Amino acid sequence: MPVARRRTERGSTSNPAVLFGAELRHAREAKSYSQVDLARLLHVDPSLVCRIELGGRVPQRTFAEGCDRVLGTGGLLMRLWAQVDWYAEVEHPDWFQRFADMEAGAVVLRKFQMQVIPGLLQTEEYARALFVRGGGEGAEDRVAARMSRQRRFLVDAEALLVVVLDESAVRMNVGGPEVMQGQLEHLVNVARLPNIVLQVAPFGRSELRRPNTSMTLLTLPDGHRWVYSESLDRGHFGDDPAVIARHEQTYDVLRAGCLTVRESMRVIISAMEGYGHHDEARSGHGSLAQEQLQRGQRRRLHRGGPRIPRRRSGAGQ
Repeated sequence: MPVARRRTERGSTSNPAVLFGAELRHAREAKSYSQVDLARLLHVDPSLVCRIELGGRVPQRTFAEGCDRVLGTGGLLMRLWAQVDWYAEVEHPDWFQRFADMEAGAVVLRKFQMQVIPGLLQTEEYARALFVRGGGEGAEDRVAARMSRQRRFLVDAEALLVVVLDESAVRMNVGGPEVMQGQLEHLVNVARLPNIVLQVAPFGRSELRRPNTSMTLLTLPDGHRWVYSESLDRGHFGDDPAVIARHEQTYDVLRAGCLTVRESMRVIISAMEGYGHHDEARSGHGSLAQEQLQRGQRRRLHRGGPRIPRRRSGAGQ
């Protein structure tokens, strides 16, 4: 994956991912933790810790926060992470560049999203899974371009971001249970930011008037308002006041009928836990033969006496 570079005061070029990795390794070794130890504490794969320490992988905000917490670095790694524009040197597709420029200057973004998590709130793993599923050509560059758009909302908090997620975006499995767990945990974390409002439009409310497609309403610094939607490899813009007013009314009515922010977090956390149970069930399949053998042994052991009832665990989702 391309990693942003920045100039030092002496004019040399340094790689911020390498600098972050060196600080992380120093803090980890100061606690006498191995990479496996740190990975276990953060609930990530050890290979991720290894790649980040070597500067070959851009760390996510939640990773930096978790390292500060378990290593007791007093916020050092998070401050270092926040100082870097990790994806400064990226390009967007020509058809999307106009919207990316608008988005970069908008003071308010209001989004309705169906089926998938919006790009501004995606994790790297989730975005990568989407691009690989779509063919995979240039996936790493496309992931970098997508991540580059997030900073002003997730780090600098320069703009208000209001997102209504159709429940289909939470439930659709992209990349497998582990990727979905990380993605939904990310949603819970960013929803705590003061400039982000996140609500879910649930399946069970048939009276909700959902738009026919995902859309974004933008307000620029001069007050000019736009509506944007996409079809296959094409963006659609509109700034007719009557059209904008109609879409804004639809959006406001939709939000009023959605779950509250707190209720939405419950739905997201429930879905996240469901993916975790799925992983546990899958890991248990490898020991199925052993479990069946143990059951047979118990039956033989108690054949001459009363049966001892056993509690059954709930089925994994």
